[in-house]
Amino acid sequence: MTTLRRRTFIVGGLAGASAGVLSPSTASAIGYPFTLGVASGEPAADGFVIWTRLAPNPLNGDGLGGMPNTNTAVEWQIATDERFTAIVRTGTFTTQQASAHSVHVTLTGLEPGREHWYRFRTGGHISPAGRALTAPAVGTSPELSMLFASCSHFEEGYFTAYRRMAEEHPDLILHLGDYIYEGAATTTKVRQFAPATEISTLANYRVRHAQYKTDPDLQAAHATAPWLVVWDDHEVENNYANLIRNDTNPAGDFKARRAAAYKAYYEHMPLRSAQAPTAENMLLHRRVRWGSLATFHMLDTRQYRNDQACGDGTKVCPAADDPARTLTGTSQETWLIDGLRQKLGTWDFLGQQVFFAQRLAAADGSKSMDAWDGYTANRTRLQNAWDTNGNKGTVVLTGDVHRSWAANLMQSYQSQNRIIGTELVTTSITSGGDGNAADNSLNPTLNPHVKYFKNLRGYVKTRTTSTEMRVDFRAVDKVTVRDYPVKTVGSYVVEANNPGLQAP
Repeated sequence: MTTLRRRTFIVGGLAGASAGVLSPSTASAIGYPFTLGVASGEPAADGFVIWTRLAPNPLNGDGLGGMPNTNTAVEWQIATDERFTAIVRTGTFTTQQASAHSVHVTLTGLEPGREHWYRFRTGGHISPAGRALTAPAVGTSPELSMLFASCSHFEEGYFTAYRRMAEEHPDLILHLGDYIYEGAATTTKVRQFAPATEISTLANYRVRHAQYKTDPDLQAAHATAPWLVVWDDHEVENNYANLIRNDTNPAGDFKARRAAAYKAYYEHMPLRSAQAPTAENMLLHRRVRWGSLATFHMLDTRQYRNDQACGDGTKVCPAADDPARTLTGTSQETWLIDGLRQKLGTWDFLGQQVFFAQRLAAADGSKSMDAWDGYTANRTRLQNAWDTNGNKGTVVLTGDVHRSWAANLMQSYQSQNRIIGTELVTTSITSGGDGNAADNSLNPTLNPHVKYFKNLRGYVKTRTTSTEMRVDFRAVDKVTVRDYPVKTVGSYVVEANNPGLQAP
């Protein structure tokens, strides 16, 4: 896809419409409704999900995007070429105000392992086009080009890294949490949140998601490839744990707040109907196969966890080792162990949110209670499960910490006796601002299994085959200034049958 500018796509789409490709919509005339762009996700061998949301005035305070309170028919097309001359599927989706006029279409019956393009039309308006891919068929293992990212704080920088991700033209993008931030607006940052207050209502969460989706760089990244998404804490409230709040501001029923946040998240993501929330609950952990090459186990480390031990923070806390403590919840842990035991592909990728490997902050043994170090027995059970099963191609993909890290996962972190897996941690898109290339927070004496650190903004790029995974940490020097180039700041190889980080 050579360009992602809205004007180019609209002109191309209207040409197709005038030729009778799209039948006229029966929807009432409205302002241009596709201000939030388009997205695809959840690839399978026979299809994927396509998404958009009608919002001619996306930042309206009521969270309804300027749409009337009427059901609206939205036509959609799937083609196997960018010019939509080879259309393979069409249909109509009817939006409702109760779902903020969001569109979720689940495609099936498509050819595996190939590119498709999609677009929408309503009320005489046509959307930008997006590119999606079906997963390869089981039994095949073509190379996978994948990017993963996390932590995009709207106020702390421009989304240049998303633009650079679009330009990589990957097969798949993972977002590992903190897609939005819930805080109040400031006056000292690069740009300001809408609404200005910390968000806690459904209308507020919808407006904040819409503000993010109006960003052209984020729209470009969504339009270039299918996404797999999981949340972390800021999609609801910083450092919340299950239904336990981080603080009491703003006041209110946290169960209702979580329900509002989950509903808005679903309305703005290319997720399947199986992920649609019910009140304050939403089934987000799921498994996605990429042929016989890889299995993605997408985890939820917020909804089911015990409260952080010892009042949260970084500290020495014997309670963190309590075998009863869980980050995943019992049901999700059982589900994950069962999936790992099946060995459905050469690689098992755990898409999740918080630092997995042990990471000592000081010689006294202090660790982060919000990460897996605060739930060590849960981590040990998972590591033992894949190690016992011989899953040598297990790679944990992590977000959250606003820095790039890479670590070997050890059978015992205390004795450092055997490498059983690999963790790759992406830095943030913008959270933390420009960063500092000279920062060196890696302490090899305390954490000899941790091999890489970089404090710059960006993402991780990988190319995976049945024998190896090539890893590039990609970074932009500044996010407080628009449109910086991206560069590779670190590279590794992970071998399918030899866990751990190797020189490229």
